[in-house]
Amino acid sequence: MIPAQSAPKHLTARELFYAAAQVSPSREMAIARPPARTTPRPARTPSKQETARVEAQPGTVKPPAPATSTPATSTPAAGDTTSAPIVRASVATAPMPTTGEPPLGLRYTILKINPDNSTSEVAADTVFHSGDRIRFAIEPNASGYLYIINQGSSGTWKPMFPSPEIEDGNNKVEGFHPYTMPPKSRLAFDTNPGTENLFIVFSRQPEPDLEQLIYSLQGKRASKPAPAKAEQQEMPAPIDRTLIMAANIDNPLVDRLRNAYSRDLIVEKVDANTPGDRKETAIYVVNPTGSRDSRVVADLHLVHQ
Repeated sequence: MIPAQSAPKHLTARELFYAAAQVSPSREMAIARPPARTTPRPARTPSKQETARVEAQPGTVKPPAPATSTPATSTPAAGDTTSAPIVRASVATAPMPTTGEPPLGLRYTILKINPDNSTSEVAADTVFHSGDRIRFAIEPNASGYLYIINQGSSGTWKPMFPSPEIEDGNNKVEGFHPYTMPPKSRLAFDTNPGTENLFIVFSRQPEPDLEQLIYSLQGKRASKPAPAKAEQQEMPAPIDRTLIMAANIDNPLVDRLRNAYSRDLIVEKVDANTPGDRKETAIYVVNPTGSRDSRVVADLHLVHQ
């Protein structure tokens, strides 16, 4: 009997986020494995007695079909009188891409500033009140270009990042490096209730629509290059990018970016009760397609009363 081919393992957004670090940047055609929690044991040939016991079973157990969402459970604590495990909301999953690039992802968390100026991670759906102060941290899992825009009371959007306070307005970011926003200040909620809307875009390459609005782009045409060797690639002409602080971005553009790039994403909200060794309150957004032009978009709504 020919054994059935095992289906690719599906991972959550958090698992995909960190699994990308295990993939070599030069990998083009390889199956990436998620980071193992324990050392795998070598395969063992079953004994004749074990084989006989398996063959004596009335039927063969079929492996489960691949799923796109997995219900997460937690084991009741000692002394709990309930017999059934606590079932958490289903978590979206996806397999690692077998070709192209590793998954592209973002991790973001909201940091509430305590009276002693220490910070605590709080859930994204926290309702804030007058006088509360917060910052938020964003961590990409690869090098790329980050854009954060903030919607004001007029309905238009203005850039929060890139910021002239960081690298003179350069929005190139590095993987697995947290960036705290606002860069050198805090968001303080006043007495006027409402919702602060933030829209985040992270891409491997500069996002053309946002680049045109946030930067003044002046291309420098180089002289005609000499014929390159077959193994060399022609380098693009350098671009002079100057930050425009007064840029306004309208709702139709944000809606178009959101609709175009959100369909490929999987999202995972984690807290202290989420199974796993890492205890945190954060949201992971990952594009698992492996495309060279992958993008990740996220909406952050800060409600205050």
